[in-house]
Amino acid sequence: MAPRSTPGSSDTCAIGVMAKAPRSGRSKTRLCPPLSHDQAALLSAAFLRDTTANILEAARAAPIAAYAAYAPRGAEPLVVPHLACGTQLVPADGDIPAPAAVEGFGRCLLQAVGGMLGRGHAAACVLSADIPTLPTRRLVQAARILLAPGDRAVLGACDDGGYYILGLKRAHARLFADIAWSTDTVAAATRARAREIGLDLVALEPWYDVDDAASLARLSADGTGYAAPATRAVLARLAETSEAVPA
Repeated sequence: MAPRSTPGSSDTCAIGVMAKAPRSGRSKTRLCPPLSHDQAALLSAAFLRDTTANILEAARAAPIAAYAAYAPRGAEPLVVPHLACGTQLVPADGDIPAPAAVEGFGRCLLQAVGGMLGRGHAAACVLSADIPTLPTRRLVQAARILLAPGDRAVLGACDDGGYYILGLKRAHARLFADIAWSTDTVAAATRARAREIGLDLVALEPWYDVDDAASLARLSADGTGYAAPATRAVLARLAETSEAVPA
């Protein structure tokens, strides 16, 4: 059964992980090799479980509502089993009216932000599904910054030039316009868009996402950040197979 979508409170910050149904051959394919497609799908499912659990952990310290911004529509039965209990759903398949310059993944992000704000939340963050060990305090910090008076954005950059979180109090479409998604310019371009519209942007400390063999090896060796028990359990299983996680 899908988590119920209940109206949000005007004093809460919604945080939604950008979630795709974990499927062999369609999930975390940049990790293949060293992983097989089945193994990559298992890891993708663990990432979703840990990321949503991390959001709910942050909700113990700040007024946060946990969401999975999912795609495609109709994939709810394939997504919900991998979410921590208490996670709500919001569509993010990009099938919305948007300015012509907002394309591809930008439409999905804009739809997720607008959908969460439309539930009555005072602020909304879109969160990467590739950061299972993100320190919980970063989520708490993002929510507290956004819930303070005044319009602003929050951005947490990744080491590869992307970002792991973007938080807004209004659905500023310009922040998603003319962006070369999946490149090392995404965070810099987003900062430039914020300057263009005169939006104050608060930077969080960087973190790393896991989207290639090198970052997978880093994850395996790194014990810092959120504990990510589901991810650690999958990594332990993979380390016992012939296709071990690279050291």
